[in-house]
Amino acid sequence: MAILALSPKNWLYAIDFQPLPTKFIRADIDVPGRLSSTPLMVTLGFAGATSPFDPLILLLSAMGIEAYVGEAAFIFKRIKHPIAIIGSLIGYFDDKLNRPKRPDMDRALRGAFVVLFMVSLSAAIGVGIMWLTFHVPWGWVIECALLVTMLASRGLYDAVARVAKGLELDGLQGGRDAVKHIVGRDPKTLDAPGVARAAIESLAENFGDAVAGPIFWYVLFGLPGILVYKTVNTMDSMIGHKTPRHRAFGFTAARLDDVLNVIPARLSALIFAAAAIFVPTANPKAAIKTAMRDAKKHRSFNAGWPEGAVAGALGLALAGPRTYGTEIITDDWMGDGRAKATHKDIERALYLYGVACLITGGIVGVIALVRLGV
Repeated sequence: MAILALSPKNWLYAIDFQPLPTKFIRADIDVPGRLSSTPLMVTLGFAGATSPFDPLILLLSAMGIEAYVGEAAFIFKRIKHPIAIIGSLIGYFDDKLNRPKRPDMDRALRGAFVVLFMVSLSAAIGVGIMWLTFHVPWGWVIECALLVTMLASRGLYDAVARVAKGLELDGLQGGRDAVKHIVGRDPKTLDAPGVARAAIESLAENFGDAVAGPIFWYVLFGLPGILVYKTVNTMDSMIGHKTPRHRAFGFTAARLDDVLNVIPARLSALIFAAAAIFVPTANPKAAIKTAMRDAKKHRSFNAGWPEGAVAGALGLALAGPRTYGTEIITDDWMGDGRAKATHKDIERALYLYGVACLITGGIVGVIALVRLGV
């Protein structure tokens, strides 16, 4: 299933830099050749924008390209992925500054410094690339290419689809082999319904990290916004754990990730509920009801919202008792439906997810039209 598929040829025609079609010209220019001082994307001023070119056109194009090419593994076999570069820098600081012999307060302060440095660096890089977009011919290509790497709607879809295919064709072992790449729990402890639930839960939760969150922060703050979001998200995944090594050092990263996902997580639940309107057998009312009632049952401050919405929409019970390594988690169930999920339920969840991605793109399109005065 292609989500927001758009061929590279059509993309190039859609955002041809010079000359711009009239419909891509900002309607709120208060000085000839310069953007209004009050655009929705507040970082345009910091980037010294002097062109009426609208970044949301880049975002829509990047969403289409990413949905078409996915992870583009053929490229990143040769060069390092930007997220991998961010991860390498975080890993360097973790090795150098987070040593077990230091007291917790010292490690917490060092962790806060790492967060401050990484956020400042990513924001500065984002502003610099935005400046290129507005001042250098074809500079927008760099921003668009970087945007594509910050999104992962197709990559997430493909990863979860492999779990459904593994369960269907190769049974329990095939499902376990596929699901171990997208969840932290031990796949050896999962039966077939557990594998299916784990895939659906990962799809629901990561819709925020891969789609809603990055897009939300780009719409508000442009490239600096999405770079900061993905940097914090990467820090949280690497050092934001409640383990003896990272409990103090990763505290600031984990809390900042929670803050940045407060709105995207709740928007994700609403988008899933809206998507349920267009998915056969899905229930939009149950999606909203379950998310509002059961989100607080989740161990994560934010993940319960999209997971609850998906559980309600599809008539499933998600979360519940599970095992992470040697730790047994005895969480409550989310949703009133059945816990015995199958590969067909994963396919239903993927259908819901695909429609949610289309709705997200539609929302961005509407915002772009409003900004363009169409």
